[in-house]
Amino acid sequence: MCQWDRLDVAHRLLGTAVRNESSRPTVKLWNFADVWETIAATVPDRTAQVHGDERVSWEQFDARAEGIARTLLEAGLSRQSHVALLLYNGPAYMDCAFGIVKAGLVPVNTNYRYGPEELEYLWTNADAAAVVFSGALTEAVAEVRPRLPTVRLWLHVDDGSHPRPDWAQDYAAAIQAGSAPTAARAARSGEDLVLIYTGGTTGLPKGVMWRQHELYRASDTARDPVEANLAQVRQRILERRPEPPVGLSASPLMHGTGYVFAGTILNRAGTLVTTSRSFDVVELLDTIQRERVTALCIVGDAFCLPIVDALDADPERWDISSLTAVSSGGMVWSQRSKQRLLRYAPEAILVDTLNSSEASGMGRSITSQRKPPDATRFRLGKNAFVIDDHNQEVEPGSGRIGRVAVRGDIPLGYYKDPEKTRQTFPEINGERCAVPGDYATVEADGTITLLGRGSTSINTAGEKVYPEEVEQVLKQHPDVADVVVVGVPSERFGETVAAVVQPRPSASVDPVALIVYAKTLLAGYKAPRHVMVVTSLERGPSGKADYAALRSRVERWLEQPSPIGDRSHG
Repeated sequence: MCQWDRLDVAHRLLGTAVRNESSRPTVKLWNFADVWETIAATVPDRTAQVHGDERVSWEQFDARAEGIARTLLEAGLSRQSHVALLLYNGPAYMDCAFGIVKAGLVPVNTNYRYGPEELEYLWTNADAAAVVFSGALTEAVAEVRPRLPTVRLWLHVDDGSHPRPDWAQDYAAAIQAGSAPTAARAARSGEDLVLIYTGGTTGLPKGVMWRQHELYRASDTARDPVEANLAQVRQRILERRPEPPVGLSASPLMHGTGYVFAGTILNRAGTLVTTSRSFDVVELLDTIQRERVTALCIVGDAFCLPIVDALDADPERWDISSLTAVSSGGMVWSQRSKQRLLRYAPEAILVDTLNSSEASGMGRSITSQRKPPDATRFRLGKNAFVIDDHNQEVEPGSGRIGRVAVRGDIPLGYYKDPEKTRQTFPEINGERCAVPGDYATVEADGTITLLGRGSTSINTAGEKVYPEEVEQVLKQHPDVADVVVVGVPSERFGETVAAVVQPRPSASVDPVALIVYAKTLLAGYKAPRHVMVVTSLERGPSGKADYAALRSRVERWLEQPSPIGDRSHG
């Protein structure tokens, strides 16, 4: 079965999604490649991407993407085949994303922290037909490659760390390959997909299927019309309306947050700035100052606290007053750190967003010098509302707990998972909605108080960790009899992963060794940072563990001066 046939099957399985789509009036739909080609033709000399000393004009950006598109099509990929991106931040990421959508193919993000087993699962689940990978990740790719016989093309991006293997093609040659066939350009449309994989709360990554039109509309900051109008795009670019931003994503582009942010910068004919693959606060601040960055994307306090700590330690070193907007999503961003940041970026508007891979525009909180913290709360987006267990809207001020739902521009569902799609994208009052699972109460003034996800998932620095996955790995250790994994509060990361471990009889558990063991089988952020050894987990008669009680127990243990186990390894 070809990729396009599989997509048709997936659409049919979505049921109400397909019926809803077929009932829509015919309109011109937004496609990212159409918009970016229009920008390149209108302002070819404007800078599109900056990475260190490398500067890429819009004309070069478009030409590189053409080469990628041609290379993928010449490898035998057909319309809407899936192309996985296993890349660190840098121009290659968006070069390839642009080339993929030019060719009418589907980009698939991949977490570069994943090990071979996790890569095999994701690329198999995604039906990846091609993989683009950074040289530093060659060994992991080489290990999993023999298990993925359906991948037609492996494209190696040389970063100076690992030579190109003979089974992979060269990215540098690909971007020089020339123009893609015109037929591919004619065939693409706003119906084409972008597949955003998320760890979610179910233990295994799931691919969220966004049509390009809905993703463009849901993330539109250029205030473009509902119906695609490239003439109007050209006009706003020439009139510099709005002013083209210089945007820096401190969040990795391989995350939905970073990728969508990058798209908003490029859609406005702006300049996307990236830094090296490891978060380096000095490099980040140097880059903001050097490039006069106006828009910054971060992930809550995990990024903001190191930034403001560095600024406070050396307040005369950096000038970041060029910032006019700082956006965050994915984890807690405290009011205290926001206020500290505003001292150095006094003209900035700080936008704390409530979004997910499944829904955009659930809510946001705005902070600025003119809008102090006590005047800012999360306000529901224009298409968002809170529902109870019977899918009825919760009355503001009632104190009832409900789930945040969004209507309008939402995804089609999860790739190859119709059951989960029906659960997360129900029909409410005759309209398909997205209900990712965020619980909240609605206050009398219309603001919402978030209560978190109705599951045990852990959110650490924007990364989602499912406890049972970590527990299964730790239980494989010969000295472990039983284990429960919980999230504990962290000022910087929102939450960190902690394991409560019961050793086997006559065995002892070395916390440091257990953490190292976990890192050999899991992505590093999933491994516990704290290991608390106990004689018994005290499971109930049904075998269930009391997660809330164990979490409180770990928090009390961490407050002790010298707890048994490990507190800081990660």
